[in-house]
Amino acid sequence: MTTLLRDWQRRCIDTALEHFTTTPHFFCQATPGAGKTRMAAELANRLLEQDRIDLVLCFAPSCQVVEGFRSSFAAVLGRRLDGQLGAVGAAFTYQAMEYRDEAFWRLLDDYRVFAVFDEIHHCAGHDVLLSNAWGQQILQRVQDRATFTLALSGTPWRSDDRAIALARYSTPEGYLICDYRYGLKEAIADGVCRSPRIVLLDNQKVKLTEELDTESTVRMFPSIAKLLGESPVTYEELLRHDEVIDQLLGLGCSKLDELRLIKPDAAGLVVATDIEHAQQIALALETLGEGCRIVTNKTPAAQQVINAFRHSACRWIIAVGMISEGTDIPRLQVCCYLSRIRTELHYRQVCGFRSTVTGRFG
Repeated sequence: MTTLLRDWQRRCIDTALEHFTTTPHFFCQATPGAGKTRMAAELANRLLEQDRIDLVLCFAPSCQVVEGFRSSFAAVLGRRLDGQLGAVGAAFTYQAMEYRDEAFWRLLDDYRVFAVFDEIHHCAGHDVLLSNAWGQQILQRVQDRATFTLALSGTPWRSDDRAIALARYSTPEGYLICDYRYGLKEAIADGVCRSPRIVLLDNQKVKLTEELDTESTVRMFPSIAKLLGESPVTYEELLRHDEVIDQLLGLGCSKLDELRLIKPDAAGLVVATDIEHAQQIALALETLGEGCRIVTNKTPAAQQVINAFRHSACRWIIAVGMISEGTDIPRLQVCCYLSRIRTELHYRQVCGFRSTVTGRFG
């Protein structure tokens, strides 16, 4: 399978193997969708072949990403990563780390362990007092005990500006030091990622009707930003407005129709705010004659729903906090972003730069 590696993956693996001769920690920043999981699996394979490690432990922020790690590593290594008898290692969510017993953590003392941390920016802290719960586990349980560690991130910063666990920073500037960096510009030039085209939905004639006790008043606003800044209307209320949903979905459906003339299995993702919102969007899509699936953290067997959608002909999937960083669905070509979360970090993670067109409201 090595022959199928991308050039950046080969270069990163060679750099890491050389780096590990002197330093046990390696930090790789690669743009979302570039293939970090595959690179990590191949690096683990090389370390096993060179007899430099005995076991592999992987940690990731969500169950669906963990499942992706298990399947990718098993395909590359030819051995399971499910933690059962005969497996080469195991994969867990960060949340599950605190529920591992001492017998589990002794593996790091008794064996040469390669520990892989996906989307490490979820884990904060250089010391225990300034760490979050996941960062504390890494500092206390793994950092000085694993033979080698690999930290991965597509968006290596935190919205709270706290330091990332296992990361190094320049002094006094405080810039993150990456041992290997593969950016979006390089990924687009290499044909690894598609260049995202972002369409913002606005309105230059927003009409707000306010009902008072005995009369109603009408106010006009030249933009959505003015509406939000000069009226009691909230951003989340706009996201739930039927006309806003219909407008964004209409644009998304038109673009998807266009793309499916070239790629017949192309699909679209709608990022919803919560489960009730997802159901509202599903009804709107059904009214447009569109088939869709909903997947949330309350969906039974959510990973199976995502896997089934990945290989189906269904045109749309509506997600609440389930399809973002580390979830690889190549046929997704259009994204309608209707989440109330407006941070750059979350937006980049959701897009993953897999989509051809991203519609964003506001």
